[in-house]
Amino acid sequence: MSADKFKDRHGFWTNTIAREEYILKGNSSCPGCTAMIALRHIFKAAGPDTFVLVGACCAVVCEGVYPNTCMALPTLDTAFACTAAMASGVRAAVTDRGINVIAIAGDGGTVDIGIQALSGAIERNTDFLYVCYDNEAYGNTGMQRSGSTPFGASTTTTPFGKKEDKKDIAAIVGAHNIPYMATACPSYPMDLERKVKRALSIEGPKFLHVLTPCPPGWRISADKGVEVGRLAVRSCSFFLYEMENRELFMSKPSIDAMKNPIPLRDYLSVQGRFSRMSEEDMKLAQEKVNANIAYYREVCGI
Repeated sequence: MSADKFKDRHGFWTNTIAREEYILKGNSSCPGCTAMIALRHIFKAAGPDTFVLVGACCAVVCEGVYPNTCMALPTLDTAFACTAAMASGVRAAVTDRGINVIAIAGDGGTVDIGIQALSGAIERNTDFLYVCYDNEAYGNTGMQRSGSTPFGASTTTTPFGKKEDKKDIAAIVGAHNIPYMATACPSYPMDLERKVKRALSIEGPKFLHVLTPCPPGWRISADKGVEVGRLAVRSCSFFLYEMENRELFMSKPSIDAMKNPIPLRDYLSVQGRFSRMSEEDMKLAQEKVNANIAYYREVCGI
């Protein structure tokens, strides 16, 4: 679908960011954690009438040290495998559509351990928003390789670089004929908030895949997370788009990026986890990105 049609339909940006805070001071996140930036904006967009479920992931630790918490919304922590299943149970108990049910999980708890429960919840047509914040490894347990770790990335279990490609979780979820799904990055906060608001306005299962650069895991300095997220989009390593009723709408940052993408090397070279990539692997990674750009250009008429 063309960019102009998308712009007429929704507009590219929200005009304001809510002042209310639902992630309070004193959380236990690492310095520069973009996952907490993402959750901050997600909860701002959702508002106070929200029930949150958090699967086993970094976000559980970031909530704070008992008996204190940084979460200013009712929150239920879950096991790795059952976040979406428990969200179905919460929604069955909370029938008022004025109450948002939002499930939060990392990439390990979504693309690997929790994918069965997620698939089941979507098949049951659970009215909830599932958010996968993706730092591309098992961050809570030491940055082991996950199904979302990209080709060439070094982790504690792939010290010489991962040899397999990253799972396309958005495509997997999209194959369920879900009413609404989108990709986002906290480096573009107004785009993120707009997509959350759009998702919560639709009845049924919704899915949001959010790329969240992780300073210690990606081996970048704590003040570079937002910048690296922008490089991911500008290099077309990560695309920002929405899919509603199986129709794809590309977001403006990715429309601009596809017209004049920066080299993938500019994104990978600032991250220590790609320091062992060979020139051959770098070339192969760029070819894969080029193929994705060509695909989305054709789909979106860009």
